[in-house]
Amino acid sequence: MSEGARISALRFSRRQALGALAGAAALPFAAPARAAAPVPVRVGYVPVIGASAFYVLDRAGWAKDAGLAITATKFDSGPAAISALASGTLDVLAIGVAPVAVAFSRGIDVRIIAAGGIGGSLFLAGGPLAKAFADAQGNPAQAFAAFRKANGKPARIGALPPGAVPTTAFRYWLKQNRVDPTDLEIITMGIEATQQALLANAIDGGQVLEPAATIVQQRIPAARVIATAPQMLPNAPGVVYAATGAFMRAQPAAVDALLKLAIRATELVRNRPAEAAPYVQQVLGSGLVSTTVLEKALASPAVSFVVDPHDIVPTTREMLDFQVELGDFKSAPKTDGLFDFGPWERVQGGAGKK
Repeated sequence: MSEGARISALRFSRRQALGALAGAAALPFAAPARAAAPVPVRVGYVPVIGASAFYVLDRAGWAKDAGLAITATKFDSGPAAISALASGTLDVLAIGVAPVAVAFSRGIDVRIIAAGGIGGSLFLAGGPLAKAFADAQGNPAQAFAAFRKANGKPARIGALPPGAVPTTAFRYWLKQNRVDPTDLEIITMGIEATQQALLANAIDGGQVLEPAATIVQQRIPAARVIATAPQMLPNAPGVVYAATGAFMRAQPAAVDALLKLAIRATELVRNRPAEAAPYVQQVLGSGLVSTTVLEKALASPAVSFVVDPHDIVPTTREMLDFQVELGDFKSAPKTDGLFDFGPWERVQGGAGKK
């Protein structure tokens, strides 16, 4: 090969190499891989401690990392959240079980896909009522009767409206312990109102939700925990996660991703409450409740955190039947078909109950 040919070949090879390098460098920009668009998930919740796993997976950014674009809307009650869901503005709920069961019975296309929190409240007695329970060695019927005799009036007990899980658990406990209904007066009031009434000695006791229960115990040393909701009605679901049929059919992968995150968040809440508390504080603290208080509330015996929907099926039926007896419903909402175990079984690899 002549000297000129070698130079020409060398130049050609150099141009090929440079061109190949330039092409390789430009390739990601010329034909970028399209990231999947985040899946919108509209979640309605009632701000109670039983939904703490949801607060964590949302506020910690896990949902965003998993490709879920969550829009969270707070509601004061479960029925209000159900109304929004029925209007088509929500996909997922983190609320009490009874409103979901009622909605399902009325033909609304919504099903429970996971448990969230068991209990979430406790019966707290102020000083004089706490003394009556101590004197009666913890016997509820004797304690309430003795309090009424000593004070000339029934004990005034603050509780959420009829139908709320804490109130249902409390009334179930009263019945099981054969407490005379005339020995106490149940006064309907909200979560914060019950806390304030106890602090002001305006009521004698209350079925108090966490973290309010922890706050009251810190501020009133004479107050005593008489019974927790899990003791009153074991495995009573304080919070469940439910999804619309339309969302589950359209976005099954998103439902599974959300459930996997709920499992992960529940493990954090159960095993490392100090790490979960800052995220829960963003929802329940309102800038007024410290992370220390919320850490104690997450570890309270008043609440336990579970995800497996199988765990709450029997108690859900029992509780709804009892609410008929209380007059909350004319007939118990149907539970056949209320639970959709499909998502749980998928994320568990088809193994079902864990």
